[in-house]
Amino acid sequence: MISNLEEAADLLKIDDDLVFGLPISSVLAQRFRLPTIDPSEFPEMVRLQIEKRLPYSAEEVTTDFEVFEQENGESIVSAVAVSNQHLDEIAAPLIDRGFIPRQVTVYASQRGSTHVPQGRALLIYPEGEALVSAITENGRVTLTRTLEGIGREMLQSDLPQLALSAELQGIPASFPNVLLDETCYELRDMVHEIVDRRPELVGTETPPATVKLNLLPESWRELRAQIVRRAEWKKRLIWAAGAYAGIILLFLAYLIYARIHIAYLERQIAHDAPQTDFIKAADAKWKALGPAIDTRYYPVEILQHLQESLPSPDIHITAYNQSARQISIDGEATSAALAYQFAEKLKKNEGLRIFEFTMSDPRILPNNHAQFRIEGRPK
Repeated sequence: MISNLEEAADLLKIDDDLVFGLPISSVLAQRFRLPTIDPSEFPEMVRLQIEKRLPYSAEEVTTDFEVFEQENGESIVSAVAVSNQHLDEIAAPLIDRGFIPRQVTVYASQRGSTHVPQGRALLIYPEGEALVSAITENGRVTLTRTLEGIGREMLQSDLPQLALSAELQGIPASFPNVLLDETCYELRDMVHEIVDRRPELVGTETPPATVKLNLLPESWRELRAQIVRRAEWKKRLIWAAGAYAGIILLFLAYLIYARIHIAYLERQIAHDAPQTDFIKAADAKWKALGPAIDTRYYPVEILQHLQESLPSPDIHITAYNQSARQISIDGEATSAALAYQFAEKLKKNEGLRIFEFTMSDPRILPNNHAQFRIEGRPK
């Protein structure tokens, strides 16, 4: 069983969604009837009403309110205030550890909203070593009181005084719902005799109902926003560090794989080197012997194809030279056009497709004949 906030704080994690329920002794609850006007003007009107009843300045307290009923042109408002200094003191075990609540509300309001969300109810339950009572209307706390004791005489004095205070604030003194905490079971008959209604026993809410009331001070809001931003940056840095580490690991894995693969290729190359050298030597020999054994390089065959490619008897071949894989043809034509026709026919000759022919511009002789030179290189 957790007995104080220090023990509770030890069980919390920084990303927990924390709602802080205040005891009755820490707050001032008031019920107002205000004219039904523009809702935007309500906060200022409620603030003025609360300031009249507070022993603090407006800057020293945090307030919030809820409109829970409207009738006859009036709005019934439940307003609650808490001293910022007192709030800092009781929540110090949480704040000192960096746990900033998302919401600060009143535990009595949570209990009332859980068990009697509609209608009027009287709640009696222990807070610490004291016995407290609260009146709720539609789940909103409108009046609170710390009872002096649990004796019959004390209760017979305190509960009627609570009913009288309720009537002075315009709250009907009859309670359709009376809720008694199950830890106060021995008081059930006594309360029944005083309020003339059988109390309903209730246990601890797990969790209590969600309420709108929020007394979170502005300084806490700013601190919580800073913590949230820090947490977001921390998450981003962790993700960035994780991504960077992942990239580094992938790069190291790639380097290891590359080294292993390179070593494997080097072993394969070394293993295949004798066979590769043999193939290279054989290829070189075949290339050297190619012109001798390849009929396409035989001079007779080439000359035959040259003869086939002559476009006209007016072209005369004056010189033919052939090396291992290259040929050159010198000749004379009656015109430069015939020389070009001859070069084109050589390129289209199927038997000479192994060569790539080039011809420079023919030289025109005094008799207007064209002297040309065509060279053929293997493709």
